[in-house]
Amino acid sequence: MAAMIKRCETSPISASPRPAEPLPPAGIAERADAIDWPRISQDLDDHGNAVIERLLSAAECRLVAGWYASDALFRSRVVMASHGFGRGEYKYFSYPLPQLIATLRETLYPQLAPIANRWNERLGIETRYPPRHTQFLSRCHEAGQTRATPLLLQYGPGDYNCLHQDLYGEWVFPLQLTILLSEPGEGFAGGEFIMTEQRPRMQSRPEVVPLRRGDAVVFAVHHRPVAGTRGVYRVNLRHGVSRVRSGQRHTLGVIFHDAR
Repeated sequence: MAAMIKRCETSPISASPRPAEPLPPAGIAERADAIDWPRISQDLDDHGNAVIERLLSAAECRLVAGWYASDALFRSRVVMASHGFGRGEYKYFSYPLPQLIATLRETLYPQLAPIANRWNERLGIETRYPPRHTQFLSRCHEAGQTRATPLLLQYGPGDYNCLHQDLYGEWVFPLQLTILLSEPGEGFAGGEFIMTEQRPRMQSRPEVVPLRRGDAVVFAVHHRPVAGTRGVYRVNLRHGVSRVRSGQRHTLGVIFHDAR
């Protein structure tokens, strides 16, 4: 389990009536269309991550963070310390997903699929991703990956998330995103989003990605192509969260492949 590449599924949440869901916040699809996707693509090529500022409003962030108390929205709960993942906890959403999360998946995936396909082409990987997220989920479900993977994470003082990769099965979409739902300096202190990149025969390169409430970071799930003097080579990436020093930190993780 040293590589931390697959999350344990524990503590299933007992079924209960799902709460009445508010109408999805307007404008998510319009915001996705307005993103500077050439800049996102370039940042991903250069650094393995890219920040989308203010993808969600403060009100939307409060709404999503508040869902953590509604067990009916989730299929399982994981206490990180029980598995050596760090400290803190998270819950996996169940299907049907809240409309806000489903909309994020459906509207962001078509913009990210061409980047994923270009990366695979550069790395000599035959897999190509279809243009629509529903088409990709069909592949996952045919391979037995039928469980929803979007998750809500909750950290308190002293909590942290060890470096890991979210793989979950045969089909892995190579990009995912995390949205910070709490305001640094007000709701919490510490708890920075961290990535490391391991290049062949070199020390790991760390990077701290600064985020404000509502910002999303898009990043490589597993590996990415890098141009070297002898051609393109593959580098391995992991991500985590540094120690929260005070307050409470919530984040939403949007993963595009489903789990076995």
